[in-house]
Amino acid sequence: MRFATFNVNSIRARLNATTTWLDRREPDIVALQETKVVDADFPSEEFVRRGYGVAMAGQKTYNGVALLSRLPMRDIRVGLDGEGPDADRRYISATSGNIRYASVYVPNGKQVGHAAFVGKLEWLGRLSQTLRSELDAHKLPLIVGGDFNIAASELDVWSAEAMEGQIHFHPEEHRALRAVLGAEFVDAYRHNNPNTRQFSWWDYRGPSLRLNRGLRIDYVFLTSALVPSIRQAVIDADCRTGETPSDHVPVVVDVDC
Repeated sequence: MRFATFNVNSIRARLNATTTWLDRREPDIVALQETKVVDADFPSEEFVRRGYGVAMAGQKTYNGVALLSRLPMRDIRVGLDGEGPDADRRYISATSGNIRYASVYVPNGKQVGHAAFVGKLEWLGRLSQTLRSELDAHKLPLIVGGDFNIAASELDVWSAEAMEGQIHFHPEEHRALRAVLGAEFVDAYRHNNPNTRQFSWWDYRGPSLRLNRGLRIDYVFLTSALVPSIRQAVIDADCRTGETPSDHVPVVVDVDC
């Protein structure tokens, strides 16, 4: 099974880039983030024509997550534990076959010390609780793909010195991410590429892409039972240089399951 995650930064603005990538990579299941569209305007027909079922949780202009699957989806869930109906659309999960999977879009946090930074940490706490609820409720292996807006280690930033204590690389964010992973989840890319410095996001502004000043903030985490089944885990960095690209690129993981 090929699982992928991709922050498209507006599915309508990046529809051609997304479908071109889908046609090339042919993933079985895709977690999308930052779709930036209400459900009624999601371009589902483009994915249905390619053999995908679509589940989405969108909102106008901001946020939005979706799942694409070549396999029938069931038990679709939107939102974290304790969230009300008006919460930002940042979490969706479903089951196909004997695998549970989720698309996650963690808040940016704006800057250290801002109220949004505190909100980011609180949101990560609810995500941790939700993932344990998913494991308890479904008793299935769980794959979580998404934009976590946190670079986990020095290998995941272009300069640890420049990023020290900054948003996306702050000790409090690292603690919150470790709590999300706990003992249950493994970073598929880092497991298969223990010493590789490769990024999944580059700022649109300035020379970040040309100088490779990026961050790895997009992940596929999977429960430890699936780790022996990982065949490959790659970052599709070529997608960043295409026509009207997202500022993120996909992460693709092949698992025997």
